[in-house]
Amino acid sequence: MPCLKAIVRGKVQGVYFRDFTRIQAVRLGLCGYAKNLASGNEVEVVAEGNKDSLLEFLKLLRSGPPHAEVKEVETSWEMTNSNYGDFHIKY
Repeated sequence: MPCLKAIVRGKVQGVYFRDFTRIQAVRLGLCGYAKNLASGNEVEVVAEGNKDSLLEFLKLLRSGPPHAEVKEVETSWEMTNSNYGDFHIKY
């Protein structure tokens, strides 16, 4: 199954970014997780699912919710069978 791994940088913590990510992933039928990183300005996102849905999801990550300021999205792609089961927020 296609898997998108992304590090989203900018003003992405404390601005509803992880919840926004979860809502959009569920809407698109994706599984995986979003997690704040210790740097304070990065969120790690891992999502599995249909390639077209992942591409739409990536567009949404690049814009983010209204109060976010996405500066950069570093991505990598691979094929996996992690079977996350759903999309959740890691703490």
